[in-house]
Amino acid sequence: MSTINLSKAYRGYIACLNEQNWPTLGTFVHDDVHYNDQRIGLSGYREMLERDFHQIPDLRFNIQLLVAESDLVASRLNFDCTPQGTFLGLPVNGKKVRFTENVFYQFRDGKIEHVWSVIDKAAIEAQL
Repeated sequence: MSTINLSKAYRGYIACLNEQNWPTLGTFVHDDVHYNDQRIGLSGYREMLERDFHQIPDLRFNIQLLVAESDLVASRLNFDCTPQGTFLGLPVNGKKVRFTENVFYQFRDGKIEHVWSVIDKAAIEAQL
């Protein structure tokens, strides 16, 4: 997959998430997807995302940086949202917080097969 097409596929994936268009998630994500080195499969990945949107009703993925090369995408996502209750073990309880996520993706056959994610929890802690 060319770098241009990889970037376009990734932007389509982010749009899918922001629209919560779960029936089309399999267009972007491999059936055998791994998240932080654990195989969770497409259904587990979808459940994780649905749970995120349930816990954070105003969740929106915003691409701040995007680098695509070969079969890899590196992205820095930023968030400005209002998690309900506990988020990442922190008592956010409806307070608006801003944070980033650094995430790497490996594609196979045009779909995301591996995801490695690190969320800036310290930024959230500093706001509470």
